[in-house]
Amino acid sequence: MRSANGAVVVVTGATGGMGRAICRKFRAGGARIVALDLHLPALRELARELGGDSCEIARCDVTRQADCRSAIARARKRFGRIDVLINNAGISHRSEFRRTDPAVLRKVMEVSYFGSVYCTYHAIDALIESKGSIIALSSPAGFGPLVARTGYSAAKHALHGFFDSLRTELGSAVHVMLVCPAFTRTGIGTNSLNEKGKPIGQSQRSVGDFLEPEYVAERIFQGWQHDRELVLVGKTAWFGYYLNRFAPRLYRSLMLRSLRQELRTQARN
Repeated sequence: MRSANGAVVVVTGATGGMGRAICRKFRAGGARIVALDLHLPALRELARELGGDSCEIARCDVTRQADCRSAIARARKRFGRIDVLINNAGISHRSEFRRTDPAVLRKVMEVSYFGSVYCTYHAIDALIESKGSIIALSSPAGFGPLVARTGYSAAKHALHGFFDSLRTELGSAVHVMLVCPAFTRTGIGTNSLNEKGKPIGQSQRSVGDFLEPEYVAERIFQGWQHDRELVLVGKTAWFGYYLNRFAPRLYRSLMLRSLRQELRTQARN
């Protein structure tokens, strides 16, 4: 079983609700945290909470390779190694495809997919050296369709294709784990983009109850400890995974019924 004690853990999107919960959980297990995000004041606040001696921060736009390269180099310079990379940064959108500017889908893909690719690329040698782990935050949208989120679903499907292939390529050199939580109480819903690329500013509808970030972080930590390859978090994620696999038409019907109100609201706006 893996131990976090003394491990160096790099977390992208560290100041959001999910990122903070992940940082706190791994820090509580004894890890040293390298927190990456766009928002320096929030990063400094997080560092004070976690303890400056055990936390390094770096402003990082994950859509820029230069930022990712610099942040990973900073982590290695500070702590001498990287044991875990947690690709948590991501954004979503809520809008029907036919009404959505394709630039919105590109932005979602750049953050939610290429951000993980860039950070992984620049950390891979360090992770091979430490026989470490890569953890990627996906969602049920990574294995099934999701109404009014074509770009988000595409990005998450791409994550699965990339990391499942990378796992095969690396063999036992690096542990690779995908995490699919059901709807979680974080800011990603409120910060989702509309069809013009502007934040919606209101919470999304969910299929099932919202999960708490701390619960998801606990499940991520446990999955990592036990070398899991796929972690489904929440009853909705489990139900959706197996229903989509064995009865995809029924999955689509139930998902559409649950989220149809979003489409109606958007059509009126």
